[in-house]
Amino acid sequence: MEQIALEWAPRRREYTVSELAGQIRALLGGEFTDIFVSGEISGVKLAASGHYYFTLKDESSQLKCVCYKMTARYLRFKPQDGAAVIARGRVDMYDARGELQLLIESLEPQGLGALQHAFEQLKKRLAMEGLFDAERKKPLPALPERIGIVTSPKGAVIQDMLNVLERRCPGRHIRLFPTPVQGEGAAEQIAEGIGYFATSGWAEVIIVARGGGSMEDLWAFNEEIVARVIAASEIPVISAVGHETDFTIADFVADLRAPTPSAAAEMVIATRQSLADSLEVSEHKLRQSIRLTMAMAHRHLHRVTVDSTRLRSMIGRRTQRVDELEYRIRDAIRAALLQRTRALDTAAARLARKDVRLRFAEARRKAGTLDQALRQLMQLQLRDARAALTPVTAKLEQLSPLTILERGYAIVERDGKIVKSTEDAPVDSTVRVRVAKGELKAKIVN
Repeated sequence: MEQIALEWAPRRREYTVSELAGQIRALLGGEFTDIFVSGEISGVKLAASGHYYFTLKDESSQLKCVCYKMTARYLRFKPQDGAAVIARGRVDMYDARGELQLLIESLEPQGLGALQHAFEQLKKRLAMEGLFDAERKKPLPALPERIGIVTSPKGAVIQDMLNVLERRCPGRHIRLFPTPVQGEGAAEQIAEGIGYFATSGWAEVIIVARGGGSMEDLWAFNEEIVARVIAASEIPVISAVGHETDFTIADFVADLRAPTPSAAAEMVIATRQSLADSLEVSEHKLRQSIRLTMAMAHRHLHRVTVDSTRLRSMIGRRTQRVDELEYRIRDAIRAALLQRTRALDTAAARLARKDVRLRFAEARRKAGTLDQALRQLMQLQLRDARAALTPVTAKLEQLSPLTILERGYAIVERDGKIVKSTEDAPVDSTVRVRVAKGELKAKIVN
């Protein structure tokens, strides 16, 4: 009996931790692939990678959750602590810690509709950034020539807008950037259309428009990508989305909100009649201003005329004062001239008594005498010098070697020295022989 019990005992199965974790992950992944879990969010963390990590809990349990970046960017509702939500996803196992976790694929709040909650959440965040501030709103051009419209090319919206623009002020240049206004990818294409007009430099004003609809239909104009491109546009943007009671994020960010697309067409451009009325009002104001100016000038002129007597009296007194000053100046000039004339006469008399011409004549005579004496003295000294120089010159000429050479003598030199004996010029040496006229080269042979 004991032997039989041993033969029928079950074989032991051993797993590594990784193997067991993989088995559990495969089992859970196959069973819980697309589930909805309700609970309250707690401990939200946004990692640098862009992933969201948080815990979903109720009264007695909690479940780790992760929402990867590629999924989180499309969430209409961002995770917030304390929010009651319904999470859609699949169960997975994180092997590194051996923890079960829910991989989030979509998230919507409980109670308040998901779209409305996401709308309020984005509106609050953009308002805190200042995207709704009135200070950053740009004024519309008074009479734009080029208008860019971002909307669907189908339907009554674009036709209504074109009819209004043509009726109010024909001849405007209009370009349509056709985009879908709802559904998958609509927000990206709307943002692309706004960005095209904002960067091309063609349009003077941009209209973003669509007809009315439910909040879901208008949701493309509540996307953050549309709000950001409107805020970044240097060209004024008019938001004309839905009916008068409909509000979108684009309405708050735009430079001007129009209650309907047709109203946007009316707001963007004035009618000819309104321009004529404005011109007439301006002309009337100008005429009034001219009349007022002329009346004030006439009143001023009358006041000046009334005061002319006093003015003439004042001018007469000033003229009399000028005459008085002129007489005083003339008398002063005459006195000064008389004083200068008397001083000049006195100086002329003194100069006449001391005639310098006589002094100049005496000086010239003395200078002539001195010049003649100097010339005689110089001639005498030159004659004595010549007399003393003549015998010396004769003696030098007698002693000059050149004079000796003229008599047939020669001077023999070797290496710049005068040869005085045969030892100074040995055989085969070269010497220079200087005669009275020129030099000779010679070689000693014996």
